[in-house]
Order: sequence, then C-alpha cells, then structure tokens
Amino acid sequence: MSDMLITMCVIAYNEEKTLPLILAELRYGPVAGDINGILECIKNQDYDHNNMEVVLVDGASTDNTRALMCEFALDNKDEFRRVVVLDNPKKTLPSGWNVALREYKGDAIIKVDAHAVIPEDFVSKNVRVLETGEYICGGQRPNIIDKPTPFKETLLLAESSMFGSSIASYRNNPGKTYVKSLFHAAYRREVFEKVGFFNEELVRTEDNEIHYRMRKAGYKLCFDPDIISYQYTRSSLKAMLKQKYANGYWIGKTSKVCPKCLSIYHFVPFAFVSAIIASGSVIGATGLAECIKKRHNHTLGKGISALRKVTVVLTTVMWVLYALMASGMAAVSAFKAEDKRNITNACLPVLFLLLHLSYGIGTIAGLMDKSKRG
Repeated sequence: MSDMLITMCVIAYNEEKTLPLILAELRYGPVAGDINGILECIKNQDYDHNNMEVVLVDGASTDNTRALMCEFALDNKDEFRRVVVLDNPKKTLPSGWNVALREYKGDAIIKVDAHAVIPEDFVSKNVRVLETGEYICGGQRPNIIDKPTPFKETLLLAESSMFGSSIASYRNNPGKTYVKSLFHAAYRREVFEKVGFFNEELVRTEDNEIHYRMRKAGYKLCFDPDIISYQYTRSSLKAMLKQKYANGYWIGKTSKVCPKCLSIYHFVPFAFVSAIIASGSVIGATGLAECIKKRHNHTLGKGISALRKVTVVLTTVMWVLYALMASGMAAVSAFKAEDKRNITNACLPVLFLLLHLSYGIGTIAGLMDKSKRG
C-alpha cells in the first residue's frame, strides 16, 4: 500500500448541476450504468483516504456550487486527510490552478473537471505509474453524455471523432508512450516547484503552455492507457459550437504568447476558414470586375480572368476533398456507433463543417484581438 499523499483538486464555476453528491444517471462508451457525480467519484476512490487530500476551488460562483463544496467538506472532514474549500476571485481556470498550487499539501496533485467522471481506481492507477519513477502521468479521456437522445449520440460521435475534434493522445489511445499533453494528469510536487505556476493570461490553453514548459524543463509526460477518466460532451449543438469557437479563439491568442506550445493541427481549421475567405474574396472581386468591364464594353484582362478560373477550380477541389473526408469520417464514426440505426448520424458531415468553421473563426478572432485577456 502506497503512502504517497495525493491531492485531488476540483476547480469549478457555477457547476451545481454536476457537483451534487447524488447519483447521476449516465451512459458512456461501451459501458453503461450508474456513475456518481465528481465529488461522489472522489469519495469512492479505492486509494487510502488517509493519504488523500481534497482541494475544492470555487470561482466566485453565483449558484450553489460553493455551498455544495462546503457541504462536502463538512460531511467528509474525517473521511480524508484534509478537505479544504478555497476561493478563486479571478474565476478563470489557470488562476484557480494557482490558488490550489499555493495551498495543497500532497506529494502529487491531480486536477479533475467538475463535469468529469473518474472510476474508483483512478487515483490508484496514477499512483502506480508515478511510483515507477514518472513525474507526470495521465491516460485516456473518452467523452460521455447524460440522458442520451439520438441527437446527443450524434454530437458525441462528432466530438469523439479524430476529424471532428483532435488527434490528442488522450482522445486516441496510442498505447503506453510519452506525449506532448495530458488531460486529468497527475503531477509530482517538484514539477511545479521547478516550472512555476500557470500563465493566467491564457484562460483556455493553460495546459498547452504549462506542458510545454514542463517538457522544456526535461520532464516527460507519460501516457498510460490503463488510466481512464471521462468527460461530458456538450449536450446541444449551440453549446458545442460555442465551445469550439472559444477553443479556437484561445489558440489564436496563445499563438502570440507561446507559439511553440501549439501543434500544427491546432491551426488546420484556421487554414480551412482562411482558404474559404480568400477564395470567396478573389472570386467575388474578379466577378465584380467582370461585371464592371462588361457594363463599359471592356474585356476583362487575361490575368484577372485566369486568376478567377484558377481560384474557382482550386475552390471546387478544396470543397470536393473536404466533402469526401467529412463523409468518409462520418461513415467510420457511424459504423462504430452503438446505435447504427440512428438516422441523425446522417448529419455528421454537416456537424463536422460547423465545428471546423466555429473553431477556425474563433482562431481568427483570437489572432486579431490585441487585448491581453479575452
């Protein structure tokens, strides 16, 4: 039995619907059943609770989030080594992280999202990896949905697809290896002592930047597929598009602060949207020029005419290739779906397009925003 003191940290803002200590009816991936809300998940960990500390950070919530945290702390003060509720007046995730890092007592810290689900052996499996000599570790993070409907199942497929979301290791199990970034990771204390706190300017991409600094400091991020946690997928198209826009926005912002912490795949939607804007502008401008020339009985210059034709051809090729890729990946996702008769899965190619447009437009907005904070 390990004597490593583990700090479990939850940073939340207005999460009363996902924090309660009552059982939540969920269904996820190939496994189905009753799973507890995140606080209950922490309470149910099979790791020795005498070697666990729980740090709950509230971001000035306007609902009952802090009250739920305080209730948990009071009810479980003798269940764990320590349970503490802290305030995060700046409200953002990186500032919440820094509040926790200034106060936690553990040998290692694991931060899990308020809208996440972790199995009973989540902490134990992380500790086992850390005790092999690793300083940072994490694992798979499949998406889940609550109260399934056909359209929510389709949104889950879009979010779970490599084409619809990303090629991050925690989404696409590469086997045990070292990676660039992790989700719901465990960090030994000395890692933060060496690399410092989170950059509070990066509200949404703080993990990319801190993991870059960790790698630069010589630490390796160990991905172990035996470690698993689950994350709620946005339950509506509007919420998912808003999330993708925000993700893209902070990629744009981060590229001006720490471009080396990002990968080329972060900018693919940006390149796609930029190509749409550029081709549309060229076709529109040359079309307008052609109309003006015809009205004045002039012939359109050969150069402008050739540019228009080339642009139309290239744009057509781009859209045909995109349609083939989107349809192909949609077919793969639908084939893997639990309910293969779900007719809303036919919407997947359109969903992919909307997600890519939202993300790409967000990236452009982030690049254009000159303020330090979004």
